[in-house]
Amino acid sequence: MLVRSLSLRKKLLVAAGIAAIAIAPLAAAPEPAAPKGKPPIDWTIMHAQVILDSLGFSPGIVDGRDGQSLTAALKAFQLTRGLKTSGELDRATLGALHEYRARRPTTRVTLDPAMLQGPFFNPLPKDPEAQAKLPTLGYTRPLEKLAEMFHTTPEILVELNPGGGEIAPGRAFFFPNVLPESRDYPLDIKPEWRQTLTDLNVGARQPTGDHVVVDKSEKVLKVFDADDKLVAQFSASMGSQHDPLPIGTWKINVVDTNPKFHFNPDLFWDAKPGDEKTLLPAGPNGPVGVVWLDLSKEHYGIHGTPEPQNIGRTQSHGCIRLANWDAARLALMIKPGAEVVFQE
Repeated sequence: MLVRSLSLRKKLLVAAGIAAIAIAPLAAAPEPAAPKGKPPIDWTIMHAQVILDSLGFSPGIVDGRDGQSLTAALKAFQLTRGLKTSGELDRATLGALHEYRARRPTTRVTLDPAMLQGPFFNPLPKDPEAQAKLPTLGYTRPLEKLAEMFHTTPEILVELNPGGGEIAPGRAFFFPNVLPESRDYPLDIKPEWRQTLTDLNVGARQPTGDHVVVDKSEKVLKVFDADDKLVAQFSASMGSQHDPLPIGTWKINVVDTNPKFHFNPDLFWDAKPGDEKTLLPAGPNGPVGVVWLDLSKEHYGIHGTPEPQNIGRTQSHGCIRLANWDAARLALMIKPGAEVVFQE
C-alpha cells in the first residue's frame, strides 16, 4: 500500500532508520495553497519527481502529486535498482532515492532577461493558415515558458509562489529543482538548438541509447543501451482508433531539431473542411514541439508537444508524443539508424 500521509511516511522511515528524502521545500519557500478540489503538494513526492527527472526516468509533470506517469517512472527506477517494481514510494524505494537527496525539491531562481525572452503570442491562433503567418509558434506568455522550462505547469508555479507578483527580470521565484548539472553541449550543435536545450533545462550529459521500445500497454517510451540495459524512460502518447500505433520494428531516419511542420489535412482525420496544405513555423507550441525524430514508417515520428500535461492521457495522430523536455533529451541520447520497436 502506498504511504500517502507525509507524517505517517516519516514515522515509518524513522522506524526503519532511513531519513526521508524530503520533508519540506527550501526553508524560505512559502507553503502553497492547493487549488480547490486538489490535494496539497506532497513534498516527498515532489522530491522523488525531481530526482527521477534528473536520472532520466521522467515522472511527467513535476507537481508533487501521485499519477500514472510517476508510477511508471518509479517502476523503471526500481527495475534498474533491482527492487520490487511496485510503482510506489515504498520503504526500499525511498531508501534507494536517499542517495540523491542533495537535490532539493525546489530551488529559488532570480529571473534574467533571457529567461523571459519572447516573442509571445496570446492567444495563439488555432487555424493552421493563421499559424503559418507567424514568425514562430512560441509560447503564449512568460509564465508558460517558465513552466515548461521547469518541467511543470503554470498552475503549479502559481501554487509554489502564492502572491508572487509580477514576472520580470530581477524577480525571484520558487521552481521545481530540475536544473541540469551541465550545459556543456556539443560544440557542433546549432545555436538555436543550444538555446532550446537551455530553455528546457535539458542537461548536456545524457546516457547513450542504442535502441528504443515504445510500449502501448505501459504508455511509455524506453531507451536501452547496447547491453540492453534500461537507461531512460519517458511517458508517451501513442496512436488512436483512427491512427493506431504501427506495431513492428522501425528505424530513426533523421533527428530534426526545432522543426517546421508540413501540415497536410489529408493526413489528419479531424482536419476541418477547407483546410489546405501549409508550412507551419518552428516553435515549442507547434504540432511536433521542439524536435522530430523521423521514422522509417512513412508519416510517423517521435516528437514533442505543446500540451505536456496531456501526455499519456490523450490520443495522438499515430505518432509518439513526448513532453518537449523529454523529446529533447531523447534527441541527445539516440542517433539516426537506431532501432525503434513498437509493441502492445
